[in-house]
Amino acid sequence: MADAEAEGTSAALATALARGAESKLASEVVVLDMRDLVSYTDYLVICSARNERQAAAIVEEVYRSMKRDRDLLPVNPAREPETDWTVLDYLDAVLHVFTGDARTTYDLEDLWYEAPRVEFESDPAGGSGDGEAVTG
Repeated sequence: MADAEAEGTSAALATALARGAESKLASEVVVLDMRDLVSYTDYLVICSARNERQAAAIVEEVYRSMKRDRDLLPVNPAREPETDWTVLDYLDAVLHVFTGDARTTYDLEDLWYEAPRVEFESDPAGGSGDGEAVTG
């Protein structure tokens, strides 16, 4: 039962990250279930931003909402504008925000092609609530 509770918690975290990104109009938001593939995280959340300004807004929204709603801060946040790739690592779920051609260059979805994609419901209120992710 403890495992099921932990899965629910990490799934809800991944959903909150995805919703936070969507609230700032991130595109192509994908959640990958990594639990059977790696030991360092349960989920990867990948999204695209039109430009650096939007990427910064996505990162700021997720950072603030995770701190406010869950009392969580990312471990070693990495923002590298020159690579067009920002990572917010919340241990159980990791958010990757790409701009420009970086998403195609690094192609995490192809690298982890065997990871199941997780369907999540967008938050109609536009927040980053605690809804559950559903593995699809």
